[in-house]
Amino acid sequence: IMTNSSTLLEKDDLTCWIITDGMIGTQNQCVGVAEALGITPIIKKIGLRQPWKTLSPWLQFENSNSFTPPLSPPWPDLLIASGRKSIAASRYIKKQSGGKTFTVQIQDPKTKPNQFDLVAVPFHDNLRGDNVIVTDGAPNRITSDKLKQAKETFSHLFSASPSPRVAVLIGGNSNTHKMTPAITRRMVDNLKELDASLMITASRRTGEENLKLIQQELNTGSNFIWNNEGENPYWGMLAWADYILVTSDSVSMLSDAATTGKPTYVIDLEGSSAKFDRFHRHFQKIGASKPFTGKLEPWHYTPLNDAQKIANFIKESWEN
Repeated sequence: IMTNSSTLLEKDDLTCWIITDGMIGTQNQCVGVAEALGITPIIKKIGLRQPWKTLSPWLQFENSNSFTPPLSPPWPDLLIASGRKSIAASRYIKKQSGGKTFTVQIQDPKTKPNQFDLVAVPFHDNLRGDNVIVTDGAPNRITSDKLKQAKETFSHLFSASPSPRVAVLIGGNSNTHKMTPAITRRMVDNLKELDASLMITASRRTGEENLKLIQQELNTGSNFIWNNEGENPYWGMLAWADYILVTSDSVSMLSDAATTGKPTYVIDLEGSSAKFDRFHRHFQKIGASKPFTGKLEPWHYTPLNDAQKIANFIKESWEN
């Protein structure tokens, strides 16, 4: 791993923009990389005007009228971008800066990677190339220091709960997965059998009926189910957990869990895709996850550190 920063990265006045379509999960992937570099970024949420809105990233020929709000100089030293709408912005800024802005694209841009200085994709994406770095999962903002801080911040919620504590991160219905009533019932029954304190958070995609069953059956004893009020305790759950359970529909939540280094189990939902199958096979191969069958056993693996991996590659590439 490269640890020496380039001269440019050591500039006191170095500027870094993050450009996304505003989805918080995508934005956090970019922010995690910037934080791993020790940089405080300027975050810009953009939209595209027609015809770029429909045809990007394939149209190209971006100009000052392509973006809303408009993008204008001074251009940043470093651009970290992600999402379909950011492709045109990355190319435009690279051109307008005379090539001086170092452009990093997070996730597969679905276009030729040589249009950017660096592209970072997770293993389950098929994109490969000379300037493509392949991570295990999705980069995030999780570090050991942040988890220590979260453990203190949320101690009032979880410190009194008997061990072992199990974080249960529940997604739900998506384009590739379905959380059926039967699956929810089986999950609830398995969770009720655990001799553990449960810390449960559910997604809007979980569905009202599924959430109602979860609350009716599991909101007992030392269990905690977040009610979406007050500060989100997600980081606190990760910090206090001895084990983490994650539904199979979420790359980001499973990547978060595996970044903690804690035993992480996957709760299967109905459905999948070739990409998700590759993702889960890879995580099982590197020891970062196991299928949840109703039992919990400790094991050890090297925690994911994908944001730092990308940051190190940026340092190396920029230096050269």
